Amino acid sequence: MGKRITLFLLTNILVMTTIVIVWSILTSIFDIGPSYRSDGGIDYVSLMIFSIVVGFTGSFISLAMSRWMAKTMMKVKIVDPNNITTQQERDVYEKVERLSRAAGLSHTPEVGIYPSHEVNAFATGPSKKRSLVAVSQGLLDSMDDDAVEGVIAHEVAHVANGDMVTMTLLQGIVNTFVVFLSRIAAMIVSRFVRSELQWIVQFAAIIIFQILFSILGSFVVSAYSRHREYHADRGGADLAGRDKMTHALQSLKAYINRAEADDHTNDTAIQTMKISNKSSILNALSSHPPLDERIARLQQR
Repeated sequence: MGKRITLFLLTNILVMTTIVIVWSILTSIFDIGPSYRSDGGIDYVSLMIFSIVVGFTGSFISLAMSRWMAKTMMKVKIVDPNNITTQQERDVYEKVERLSRAAGLSHTPEVGIYPSHEVNAFATGPSKKRSLVAVSQGLLDSMDDDAVEGVIAHEVAHVANGDMVTMTLLQGIVNTFVVFLSRIAAMIVSRFVRSELQWIVQFAAIIIFQILFSILGSFVVSAYSRHREYHADRGGADLAGRDKMTHALQSLKAYINRAEADDHTNDTAIQTMKISNKSSILNALSSHPPLDERIARLQQR
């Protein structure tokens, strides 16, 4: 279930970097652009306005691309309700459709299955009407029916809660500060070189600082994502029942334990899932809390 935020963050960094490179080239060729430089200094008000425009533009472009990116990167096969070919596809689609109605969604999200041995699922999309819920083939092959329903209920809860839009607004705020601070830092660095090299140094420094600050900003986004996961667990419990939601999380935990017992596993997805239970630094960048904490919170309800 960590694919949702990972794809969004990666797309956001790529989009932001592309915007900066293209905008810098255009401003240098056509002498257009923001007038936040004044007498060798910085007009902070103009720079903040520029940062807000670029920051939220990058964030909303990432959101608009999220469903397409997920389908492309994960090679998702969309389940056509008018042309269902297997009983497994029918079961998945019917679960998403039923849980979506229970969640009060006016439109059933697109339903997809992607070819991977990992036990995973994700929900994404720019709006509730244009959302996608996808599960891995490994999840369908490894989990029983109740656990699958719990996982799907969790993802439908993400859609119903509007989590992707909320994350987009947060990412826009983070992007604004990334753009703002990276230009100030680049301006400072460029003053330590000869005047004929300042433009080149400043351009390179902006890219470097923007990527660095974007990674630092990911700590904030990931922390909020972990907070939203608890809400999605509760939403999944309301939709499918607490027992099924708890069973789904326990099944994920059992799967991770089996992977840890196998010293020869080379499954990249399993290694990724194991990260959340190790280093505190990696935990801080994880989009999901440890499974034990999620299970404990559900059991305390």
